[in-house]
Amino acid sequence: MIDNINWYPGHMKKTRELIQNNMKMVDAVIEVIDARIPVSSRNPIIDELVSSKPRIIAINKSDLADENANRAWKQKLTSKPDDAKAGETQAVIMNSLTGEGTKQLFSSFEKKAAERTGSSAIKPYRLMIVGVPNCGKSSLINRLTGHKSAKTGDRPGVTKGKQWLTLENGMQLLDTPGILWPKFEDPKAGVNLAFCGSIKDEILDVPTLAMELIKVLTDRYPELLLERYKLDELLGEGDESPETGYPIETDTDAALANMHQMALKRGCILPGKRIDYERMGRLLLDEFRSAKIGRITLEWPEGGDD
Repeated sequence: MIDNINWYPGHMKKTRELIQNNMKMVDAVIEVIDARIPVSSRNPIIDELVSSKPRIIAINKSDLADENANRAWKQKLTSKPDDAKAGETQAVIMNSLTGEGTKQLFSSFEKKAAERTGSSAIKPYRLMIVGVPNCGKSSLINRLTGHKSAKTGDRPGVTKGKQWLTLENGMQLLDTPGILWPKFEDPKAGVNLAFCGSIKDEILDVPTLAMELIKVLTDRYPELLLERYKLDELLGEGDESPETGYPIETDTDAALANMHQMALKRGCILPGKRIDYERMGRLLLDEFRSAKIGRITLEWPEGGDD
């Protein structure tokens, strides 16, 4: 079992201050979240900082997540303000690599800009983009500007500082580095962020993280694991462990046994016919993150069919 993950580099404190100090300069905020983990990838600090600003939630990486879940989350996250202190929120399903959702996002910006009155209406409409590390924020920026304005990568921490950019429609956008929060109140949030690559693998025990993912996928998407790794069955409590020969007693033992089966299928073997759990763990995480296992959503709206 993974203990509560907390990864809060010093630059994230500076990012919080950067967002706070520049919020008064912008008209609206784009919050980018990961479609696979819409709850865990929403930083609670953002709610505090955004305050009454209108907000557009970009449900990014939608191509990696379950289509039904994407639609359910769009409906769930779109809301009108309950009172004068809260800004209106609109959700858009995005795939920044293909451009899906870009037109809708621009339409949202332009509609909000048209609603301005007074002297502010003659100024360029200004947006701020925020999100956790590795949520696809830089790829989305490049899509909105029409060229490579921001560095992209499949690891957290690529964007280092703020920069003002001009969008294709002439609006201005303030980019900010990815930001996490100092302590995850729910340990599952940290684990989900780690599954999706928002926390650096270097600080984690990769085989243990992979076993936690196997537990989740065995429960929710067993058919995808069976198909991807060419397994006859997924082992569970009471079955015989292929590694020890003893009956499996816990879900952790079952995850280890299934990881053993996957490693044999993929040839993750060390000298002496020992299982290379490190290699198998990285392979599993990579294939989950790239949707090679399948389109998977780990968090559904309450009442959703997960």
